[in-house]
Amino acid sequence: MPYIASAPLSKPADLIKAADHSSVSAQAGPDDLAALTRADFPLLADQACLGQPLIYLDHAATSQKPRAVLDALQRYYTHDNANVHRGAHQLSARATDAFEGARDKTARFVGAATPREIVFTRNASEAINLVARSWGDAFLRPGDEILLTVMEHHSNLVPWQQLAERMGVRLRHAGLTASGELDLDDLRSQISERTRLVSVVQISNTLGCHNPISAIAELTHAAGALLLVDACQSLPHLPVNVQNLRADFLVGSSHKLCGPTGMGFLWAREALLEAMPPFLGGGEMIQDVYLDHSTWAELPHKFEAGTPAIGEAVGMGAALDYLSALGLDRIHAWEQRLTAHLFQRLQAIEGLRVLGPTPQQQPDRGALAAFVVEGLHANDLAALLDASGICIRSGHHCTQPLHRHYGISGSARASLSFTTTLAEIDRFAEELESSVAFLREHS
Repeated sequence: MPYIASAPLSKPADLIKAADHSSVSAQAGPDDLAALTRADFPLLADQACLGQPLIYLDHAATSQKPRAVLDALQRYYTHDNANVHRGAHQLSARATDAFEGARDKTARFVGAATPREIVFTRNASEAINLVARSWGDAFLRPGDEILLTVMEHHSNLVPWQQLAERMGVRLRHAGLTASGELDLDDLRSQISERTRLVSVVQISNTLGCHNPISAIAELTHAAGALLLVDACQSLPHLPVNVQNLRADFLVGSSHKLCGPTGMGFLWAREALLEAMPPFLGGGEMIQDVYLDHSTWAELPHKFEAGTPAIGEAVGMGAALDYLSALGLDRIHAWEQRLTAHLFQRLQAIEGLRVLGPTPQQQPDRGALAAFVVEGLHANDLAALLDASGICIRSGHHCTQPLHRHYGISGSARASLSFTTTLAEIDRFAEELESSVAFLREHS
């Protein structure tokens, strides 16, 4: 049964504050990426309700798209639309160049040794499923172990649960510290000679904690196991290089990267991909087909059955160009400032508790804050904020086991991007405080 908010979906007009940017504690200055980029995002200019500007604080769920991405999509479908790899005509050649150009851009963005290591998928969930079905089914045996954490997104839990049912593999889960960070000592204690894979998120979409991937890689490889990194919440916010991380697999999602939906990728070391069997069968992933058997195409195409998401790949390539031109170091620095301001404002609200480490505890944590307010439901808070033109997330954020760990059914989450302003954070905090007061008064 769907959840029905127990409170009215709007507050009386006298409780709704007009947008007042004068409350910002510090002016942005020359490093203000929001001032530099806001005009590039058409949706952020929309009006929400009651004549108030839209404030979008749900970037961890999906990012907004700059004009460069929208233009790239329109340009492809207007001028270059054709199937790739298969046609001798000029349209197909241009489409293939654009599609494979996006693969080149993705390889450079994550520091891959070669574009052959980039497999395009529909999303990061499919990329993890690809590893579980291809590598897992081919190389794991009953009694082998996969080590995860309690903070993982469902997409990094369910495929391994299904693999465990198929193959008799055992799943283990590392826990958390009191501050809401990965308990590295617990992870270390659970790695053994039976461990075949450690699969872990780089930045938690709920806790915001930034996990020490290089240290995890050292522990993992010392045990002879492989490391998969879910980088969906890190790739748009800070530099990610697979060589520096010493990962074996890494997954990403276009729609978190200012790109289109329906597009993602798997990076894996070339030797691993060569050894893995295809995940799906059909056109494009074959070399030769006979009535009774087939041979496979070279990397990465043996994992890309059927007509791919060509326009979406082109759009993701444009998004990666956009982020690279801004500079991931600059993005991370600006978002660290925004995150510190967000926590400062949230910590002043009585009865509010943020999940995960504070910026003081972990300065390079993610640019988000999932929180609970004592006695109030997150959905009620989100509904009231929406009535004031402010978009946040509420629910379990696809991390139900993590919420059970904290003894809660869900939380509210505000997540930031380089387009977020200090003034938006101030107005969000003011409206949140007003909403909390309203709900307490009417509970």
